[in-house]
Amino acid sequence: MKIGTIVIAAALLAASAAQAQPPAPSPEVQAARDAMRKACADDQKSLCGDKQGREVFACLRSNADKLSAGCKDAMAKLPRPSGPPPASN
Repeated sequence: MKIGTIVIAAALLAASAAQAQPPAPSPEVQAARDAMRKACADDQKSLCGDKQGREVFACLRSNADKLSAGCKDAMAKLPRPSGPPPASN
């Protein structure tokens, strides 16, 4: 009986670990992200220099009216995530 419990616990742990990993972006999405990072490098430094990770993208979006034309174009080419919109607070 103990072996069965251990096997079930291990399977549940493995399943939860697999679900915790986000899927890797497609090559097209990764290329769009790289193009955005390059096009928005100066905007990021001047507008969002203290931000890192996802905060950079949020900062750039919140400063859309101040972005350079190249950065705006690159951001417009990023694919939008599918699924429900984020919950509002």
